[in-house]
Amino acid sequence: MKLTLLFTGKTEEAYLKEGIGIYTKRLRHYIPNEIKIIDDRKKKPEHVAGRTKAGKSEKLISADNSNAYFVLLDEKGDKLSSEEFAKFIENTMVRGYKELIFITGGAYGFPEDVYRRANRIISLSDMTFTNQMVRLILVEQIYRAMTIIRGEPYHHQ
Repeated sequence: MKLTLLFTGKTEEAYLKEGIGIYTKRLRHYIPNEIKIIDDRKKKPEHVAGRTKAGKSEKLISADNSNAYFVLLDEKGDKLSSEEFAKFIENTMVRGYKELIFITGGAYGFPEDVYRRANRIISLSDMTFTNQMVRLILVEQIYRAMTIIRGEPYHHQ
């Protein structure tokens, strides 16, 4: 299985880029991974209203195929402990999907068709984080999940 992280917009902060780089490099030990950036620099009025039009939807789900499992990160999604998240990833891996895709959105969420396409919607916290911080938190939690799955000592209970 391959892990793909679809991020809306570039990561600007150097400390976040560095942290994301550290964890994606660590993840390579467990799973091939790739980061894809969806350009969102062209802010149009429909974006501000949270009604992103088809262009963004197509970019987000263009990798769509029957062997991909799509996970959206959204504040209204399921809240999981690190152990539950690890179990979710492990279960997804053994179900025969070729790709596990995590998608982080911008400030206004996702278009409705992207929500409908999602196999799962997960929230990282009841708190709100910047979309750039979410990337680092997500990558660290995926790494943590892999160490939990393997029974390695990174995660302390």
